[in-house]
Amino acid sequence: MGVRVLLIVNLHKANASDLMQHIQSVLEAQGHCVHVCSFEGKPIIPPNGGYDIAFTLGGDGTVLYASRCMAPLSIPIFPINIGTLGFIAAVHPEQWEEVFNQWIQGTVPISKRLMLSVELWRNDRLIDTRYCLNDAVISASGIAKIIRLDVSTDTTDLGPFRADGLIIATPTGSTAYSVAAGGPILDPELEALIINPICPFTLSNRPMVIPAHEKVLVEVERDQRSNVLLTVDGQEVIQLDEGDRLIMQRAPFQASIIASDRKVFYKVLRTKLNWSGGPDA
Repeated sequence: MGVRVLLIVNLHKANASDLMQHIQSVLEAQGHCVHVCSFEGKPIIPPNGGYDIAFTLGGDGTVLYASRCMAPLSIPIFPINIGTLGFIAAVHPEQWEEVFNQWIQGTVPISKRLMLSVELWRNDRLIDTRYCLNDAVISASGIAKIIRLDVSTDTTDLGPFRADGLIIATPTGSTAYSVAAGGPILDPELEALIINPICPFTLSNRPMVIPAHEKVLVEVERDQRSNVLLTVDGQEVIQLDEGDRLIMQRAPFQASIIASDRKVFYKVLRTKLNWSGGPDA
């Protein structure tokens, strides 16, 4: 019996169009139903639901977009990497058919990834909710502008933060912006969140790792010297007002990433960081 397949394709990537047509042709010849959602530039939101699996043709950025769309619908993501070496998109184009058949047979590893829910409250009203696989970043709209945030969890007051910004990252996002800002690298299947200030005014403000069951509460203090922005997964940007409150916590669902398990993560980590096990003799 055929499965219902969604192809999410980033046409900016080299050979994406040719690979898309090849995959569609092979799948349809096998009796599967295929719907294509291709884009250049800003992604087009795919149709809701009705699919058994969502292929992504691109890099990690395409997987981030697909996760925000597909994870709430419990649709697993099959990431085919046609970008640079990434931490999430792990299936090489020449391997896709073999891995897809393993998924059909139920023998392929599936990595369950924590996602972050971000609620924006203004004047005690919930005005927006976003989800992300990597991170939520609160920052100034200008370069090198310090913003003032009041940060707490639902159990502890962490006090005022004076910094260029603040990153709340998932374990998957620990290898993205957060690690570049001095944060720790977490195993992608851990249940934890990272609170990481960007260039803090006070050097004692250091990155923290907290349990995933805790909420992170951030209030934008008044009398800022710059406009303040919320950026989700580096792809969605929301203007914040003074006095806005953000509630960030583990989302009620996870992203299911096919053939991107912990072994793949550590293999990419060794490659990207050039780990060799010791100096050459």
